Amino acid sequence: MIHHIRGRIDGTIDGGIVVESNGIGYEVFVPDNSELYLKKGNEEVKVLTVMIVKEDDVKLYGFSDKETMALFRKLLTVSGVGAKGAMALLSAMPVNDLKQAIAFDDAATLTRANGIGKKIAQRICLELKDKLGDISTTAGVTLADISAADDKAMAVDALMALGYSRSEAAAALGGLEEGLTTEEYIKKALKKLF
Repeated sequence: MIHHIRGRIDGTIDGGIVVESNGIGYEVFVPDNSELYLKKGNEEVKVLTVMIVKEDDVKLYGFSDKETMALFRKLLTVSGVGAKGAMALLSAMPVNDLKQAIAFDDAATLTRANGIGKKIAQRICLELKDKLGDISTTAGVTLADISAADDKAMAVDALMALGYSRSEAAAALGGLEEGLTTEEYIKKALKKLF
């Protein structure tokens, strides 16, 4: 197995990059939003990799950080999600947003990724939401925070009834002071959403 490659980026391929190390150019598939695409050609990079071997194919999937690589591996454990689907999910949104969508059972957000249908998205949420641990998000709201505060939980439900996804509602409630009524949470969240 190849854990990582240290070298310089020597171009791009469809869906990835070529990393040259010791005279060998490795084709490495990376998420579309990876910071590795922004690296200059002569700049040294360290690409964490997952090698997937099939009967007729060997591919390297690369990541700039351990968190993204770990989530890729977890996505592969879900029945019906292959490397292509996992990469599509990681390409569709930042890692924190993806984890938040899974933790909050927001299958609709997952279907934004190419090739991820409603049934697969629901399966991902079902199989992974308890395996991601405590999800710290950029919004500062975790699943534990929402379930612990009844007024916030009711505000999330109300915002979802208005058409917002669970992750959008949670993000809008993030950072608001504690101890508000459900109605106050909803009003302040709606101001943030507009």
